[in-house]
Amino acid sequence: MNRRSGILEFAVLGLLREAPMHGYELRKRLNTSLGIFRAFSYGTLYPCLKTLVANGRLIEEPGSAPEDALAASLAGRRAKIVYRLTAEGKEHFEELLSHTGPDSWEDEHFAARFAFFGQTEREVRMRVLEGRRSRLEERLEKMRASLARTRERLDDYTLELQRHGMESVEREVRWLNELIESERAGRDQRQSATDGSAQQDSTSGPSGGLPRHTGDGSTGSTSSRPATPPDPSDGSVN
Repeated sequence: MNRRSGILEFAVLGLLREAPMHGYELRKRLNTSLGIFRAFSYGTLYPCLKTLVANGRLIEEPGSAPEDALAASLAGRRAKIVYRLTAEGKEHFEELLSHTGPDSWEDEHFAARFAFFGQTEREVRMRVLEGRRSRLEERLEKMRASLARTRERLDDYTLELQRHGMESVEREVRWLNELIESERAGRDQRQSATDGSAQQDSTSGPSGGLPRHTGDGSTGSTSSRPATPPDPSDGSVN
């Protein structure tokens, strides 16, 4: 399985863990909720679904609405198939969630991982965030070194494009710093909680773990709603 197929499998399992869906709904969620899949088509999605069914990680069920099945029959069309996560599929997804290797902080895979941080253990989130930050800091140093070597040979427009790429990476590093600081603050708050206070499930999203951005761009109180990761294709270079 190539890296792109692995990311799609991870996202499909994660979405189906929330609720069973048919193929059209899955594709819509992939396109709207996970921007990295904007260009994915049914021709890419359905082979992935069939493979997951063959591996026992999904099961196919007929659509639950009787009127839909009747309408499809009268029109000579097949009823929509609903895909449901199996126990084996859920276990496999949880294994993928716990993975913190280098792939988990590459551009596209990181965006998919971040989308499911609400289902990820806090320590795993921290390792992924810190790995992503380290990778971007390395990338930033290479970009700066490259610009220093070639600055005199570049025209104004190419130079401006290089600067734009660096600013995009710098912006994501600052964003990651805020997330890491918030994750640490949330962990410290739990550790210092008084006896008898309710303990938050470690697999849930941080209550007050993410920075809330005010209208002027500053950060104030925290919110449990996940932030949107910067688009890794926005000016960044590998």
